[in-house]
Amino acid sequence: MNAEEFTYVKKKIRELTQFDLDNYGHNQMIRRLDGYIMRFKVQNVAQYFNLVKHDKNELEKLKKFLTINVSEFFRDAAQFRLLQDEILPPLLQNNLGLNIWSAGCSNGAEAYSVAMLLDRQSPYRKHRILATDIDQAIVNHAAAGGPYGAAEVRNVPKQLLEKYFTKDGGNFRVIERIRNKVNFGLHDLTRDPFEDNFDLIICRNVVIYFSTETKKILRKKFLDSLKVHGILFIGATETMLDAKDNGFQRLSACFYRKKSGMPEKSQEPVVSGRGIK
Repeated sequence: MNAEEFTYVKKKIRELTQFDLDNYGHNQMIRRLDGYIMRFKVQNVAQYFNLVKHDKNELEKLKKFLTINVSEFFRDAAQFRLLQDEILPPLLQNNLGLNIWSAGCSNGAEAYSVAMLLDRQSPYRKHRILATDIDQAIVNHAAAGGPYGAAEVRNVPKQLLEKYFTKDGGNFRVIERIRNKVNFGLHDLTRDPFEDNFDLIICRNVVIYFSTETKKILRKKFLDSLKVHGILFIGATETMLDAKDNGFQRLSACFYRKKSGMPEKSQEPVVSGRGIK
């Protein structure tokens, strides 16, 4: 795909999906789209978009491909052990109820994983867990508690699987009590305003797909949205080499604390998520 074709592709995707590829790393996105469009045996990108325009199923598949909805419960188990043992205890010590945001939550597995940890560590406290994504279909799936396949629950310890899930045919569904602990909604990280006053923001393996400039903007927005000493939890494949210069203290490869002395975010319109449950 050459530069002219990619310009056309960006325009058509924006028209059909309201998805703005200018915020994403161009070389990486070109490689992904090249491979995806080639599956359709079309002669050119115009022919592909003519197909998508007249086929709602293919349009939904394109949206799903663009939003990269891949997740599983307790993904990167070592990082969730660190969250359980080192990150949550001091947060719980200093707060009666935590305010948590799972940004780019995909199928909800991540948000529910945190809800399960908190249910075990502070069962009688009321926490708020906001989980948002750009994809309406995946948000609906998450809010329904699944169903989730065996691969998605493979890291769930047996006792938690028995306690927090019910069988749904050959799949699994999160029980209602845990579903009620998570508030799901639509949110576009590049377009919608952010809430503030979070104790913990989880945004893993989402920002890596954005352009360098968009990454910088989002890191600043996450910083503003955290309380002082609030924690940002990022993916194992991500890096924040300039954390100190951007108001964060590195706790480990995936956990960063908002440093003391950083100003609180000024009051702005609050996003509650479009279509929150």
